Amino acid sequence: MKRRLVSRLQAGLALGLALIIHTASGQQAGQQRDSDYLTPELRERVEALKDDPTPTTNVNVRQRSQTIWEWANALARRGTELPVNLTQLLSRTLNFPAPGMHPYLDAYTSELALHDEEPNALGMLEADTGPFEARTFVTIRQRYTVGTRPIEPGGGFLIARHFMPPIGLWQITDPTADNYISIKSSNPDVSFNADSVLVPGMHGGFRGAAPTLVFRVAAGRLLPGDVVTITYGDTDEGGRGLLMAHFSSDRMPLPLYVAFKSGGHFNTLPIQPIRVTGTRVARVRGFAPSVVAIGEEFTLSVRAEDVYYNRATGDLPPWQVLYRNQHVKNIPRGGKAITLVHGVKVSEPGVHRFEIRSEDGSIVGYSNPILAESDPKRRIYWGDTHGHSGFAEGVGTPDRFMRWARDDARLDYVTHSEHDIWLDDAEWDVLRRNVQKFTAEGEFIAYLGYEWTVANTRGGHHNVLFRTPAGRNRIGAQYYPSLTSLYTGLRAEADKEDVVIIPHAHQAGDYRLSDPDLEPLIEIMSQHGNFEWFGRMYLNHGHQVGFTAASDNHLSQPGYSAPQGGSLSQRGGLGAVIAREKTTDALFDAMRNLQAYATSGDRIILDIDLNGASMGTRAPFAEERLITGRVVGTAPIDTITLVKNDSVVWQRDLLSREFDKLPKGGRFQLSFASQSEPFHAGDNPRGWRPWVGTIEVVNADLTGARPLDFASVRLQHLRRDTDNPRLLHFQTFSRGDASALELDLENVKRTTSIVIQLQEAKEFGGGPPVYRSHQKVMASEVTLDLRDLERGRMSSTLDTHNYTDTITLRAILDRGEQDVRFEFTDTSTRQGEYYYVRVLQANDAKAWSSPIWVGGHPTR
Repeated sequence: MKRRLVSRLQAGLALGLALIIHTASGQQAGQQRDSDYLTPELRERVEALKDDPTPTTNVNVRQRSQTIWEWANALARRGTELPVNLTQLLSRTLNFPAPGMHPYLDAYTSELALHDEEPNALGMLEADTGPFEARTFVTIRQRYTVGTRPIEPGGGFLIARHFMPPIGLWQITDPTADNYISIKSSNPDVSFNADSVLVPGMHGGFRGAAPTLVFRVAAGRLLPGDVVTITYGDTDEGGRGLLMAHFSSDRMPLPLYVAFKSGGHFNTLPIQPIRVTGTRVARVRGFAPSVVAIGEEFTLSVRAEDVYYNRATGDLPPWQVLYRNQHVKNIPRGGKAITLVHGVKVSEPGVHRFEIRSEDGSIVGYSNPILAESDPKRRIYWGDTHGHSGFAEGVGTPDRFMRWARDDARLDYVTHSEHDIWLDDAEWDVLRRNVQKFTAEGEFIAYLGYEWTVANTRGGHHNVLFRTPAGRNRIGAQYYPSLTSLYTGLRAEADKEDVVIIPHAHQAGDYRLSDPDLEPLIEIMSQHGNFEWFGRMYLNHGHQVGFTAASDNHLSQPGYSAPQGGSLSQRGGLGAVIAREKTTDALFDAMRNLQAYATSGDRIILDIDLNGASMGTRAPFAEERLITGRVVGTAPIDTITLVKNDSVVWQRDLLSREFDKLPKGGRFQLSFASQSEPFHAGDNPRGWRPWVGTIEVVNADLTGARPLDFASVRLQHLRRDTDNPRLLHFQTFSRGDASALELDLENVKRTTSIVIQLQEAKEFGGGPPVYRSHQKVMASEVTLDLRDLERGRMSSTLDTHNYTDTITLRAILDRGEQDVRFEFTDTSTRQGEYYYVRVLQANDAKAWSSPIWVGGHPTR
């Protein structure tokens, strides 16, 4: 899956021309030596390696790995497509080699030698690049022109699958059915048979080898210039085609490999830039600054999107932009999916929201809340410090990653933090150039960074950000495989003021160890789940750190990400920083100084103060502590919770509807919550807890039902039974948070109950725990009697293999407050205690402030 397209033979190359090129290949090799891409010293080592017939052993593996690492990076900078798993393998063989890795290393050595000695051997690959519409049935052909090496009987083509895109599972048994895949050759003497081989890694079984389709030459030989066509979604005999993934992309991977002979190594062919677009419009969203000055002009972005969060396509309706029911802008029919409305301003202080609606009123959306002040002393800027593209195990190009951050998500800052174990030097150069290309001071800030990627048993994943890109080298896991060596390497590479490290919980960072000068923030939420416990563990070990959130999106969609499934099953988070201006230095300093907070994706405005100290700071010691704050939500506020030293000391419930007598009807919220803390200390978090089954209302009428946080149309659903109007079928999941539904009930009696039947299911998610594997969740039944509601709420717990999961029913207000001020006074005689605020909205969105400490000693 390495990224650069290699210039091969031209399409339709005639056999005679191919033979001429084959004859000339020796001359080309000689010319390469005259202008070598390798230094003389490295060339000498490479030639010695190629000439050495002995296999790799424990004795020579590290020395060979070093040569291959340097050689591969030199080839990458020349434009060669590297084997997708090579850099990851080298990160292990350089540090923790095992005999099972040696055959892979030898095979990759032969592939690099082929690029070095016979660059035209691999021929040329081209494809139908589209664009194709997401989640539709399509037909895509990849055409391979044989290069200077023929393909003998037993050789052939590995039809690999990237593990991430949910493309239809292709099959070769029924040409009348969907997802049928076929192969044919321009050479009439050649026929194929189907086989399979076990393939590990990114284009096979990501966490273990998986059977993968191979078309082998059964008769004849494929000669230079022959063309082989592989059709994905062949419709010739009646199938609908190949079901495309649900997300848009500029480089949807259909990986293809070629072997020249029976038992031969499958060589990497370049991933083709297959384009996928969104579908028809389903929603509209507005993006605006969170804090503005009164009378200040700003830009409102209007984004039309489909149900999968892609930019909408097709005939877009005319839009009306409204402010307090007054027209601000009319956007004509057929416009672009993203329209920028410039010169917007508000003339009075307070909280403002813009409404965007289609002309017929069928689609309505809103902007995030905007706080207008006469003279703002600080602004809130939104960013994502953790996201991936096809440079790691994700999908899409680095340019699309940056355009999405800037244009689709309307972020203020971003870091394209690819996994270092999949990065080569040429790709690092691209990331560096992109930071320079896309950064515009005052408008959009990009930071150079990467994700230091080792297992949680060796320190866990940490994102590394540099203040500036000039001359920066990544301190990668290939040479810095322990957390202490990472800290040491970064201190040698850059001034401590120019580095920010942010650990996360998916492959959990080792919270026992933290460099106070380099590691100011902890990522506590992403598409992997909610991990507030992870931030608390750092605090409880005495580290003075703040909180942030990120997407960890793998589809080049930073900052505004729909669930993907598997481990990444919820919307991505956002990091807020509080700074005076949108500049590289101001935002970076804000991160380093803990002037930051986390949200689960909604642009919630949050401000807290303790005796005059703001979040991320340390107040002078005082026995009496006055905590004040303000929350401006994107939806009604559910609860505001104050945490002190890992315990809740105060909570304000703003959504529950209390009553002395059971009401005859109203709105009720049913939520399903699970813990995400590791069962064993130091392990990865518990996986996603599925909630699948039915909800039946007994002795009352169910007049309406709405999901609150169902962001995935593929993975979550709620539907009413066709025969029983009081019965709902649902599927959702939770990981460290709750997933909720709203029910509208009428004719409620004291005998009314809600009966929940849960099916057997199994926990899931990537980065699985080391010591406690994903457990099966047994079927169960829970009955909630409304007469048992106390102060408008009740809960039922389920024991799930040493975890306590919770189902909660609440009577809630029809309308809740979205702008809430709060205060609480605490007293204590202890030094160094910390406080932070957690906010939960009615739509299940969350925000977490960074802590404020009282007294004690700073750690830096």
